[in-house]
Amino acid sequence: MERDKNFVLGVFEDEDVLLEAVAKVRGSGVKIHEVYSPFPVHGLDEELGYKRSKLPIAAFLFGMLGTCLALTMQFYMMKIDWPMIIGGKDHAGLPNFIPVTFELTVLLAAFGMVGVFMITSNLKPWAQPRIFDLRITDDKHVMAIDLATNAAVGEAQIGDILKSCGASEVNKKSFE
Repeated sequence: MERDKNFVLGVFEDEDVLLEAVAKVRGSGVKIHEVYSPFPVHGLDEELGYKRSKLPIAAFLFGMLGTCLALTMQFYMMKIDWPMIIGGKDHAGLPNFIPVTFELTVLLAAFGMVGVFMITSNLKPWAQPRIFDLRITDDKHVMAIDLATNAAVGEAQIGDILKSCGASEVNKKSFE
């Protein structure tokens, strides 16, 4: 994250008003930095223009890695490292390997998704979060607009656009 950022915040009371405001603000040519909400708002990601997440692809790839590692490990242990001779035959039957294979598949898929999510979301233990408004965890929806990316529009004009879209408050927030 860059330092010394200035934002204009539009505080909204209702999610329906927020959805309409996002469409109007984007339609007026203002780029929205982010919208913060205390609960999921249906259709907000489409209005903001977000693409579908690639996290399921990562989950599938990590799951396949878990399956391959589980089967390789079990075949190595049962056929090469310590072969089991049962009834005069060495034993490495696939049906016996299914529970362990399933568990390693789920384990690696889960760990892989958590890791990919933390990397893509820039979540680090030492990172300091930007708190735009403390009320976003209670009952308010906040639309943050970066002044640096919208320098051509201007702070006063952005505030007027937010007020005309139904914002109950328009504030300015600066981060160092």
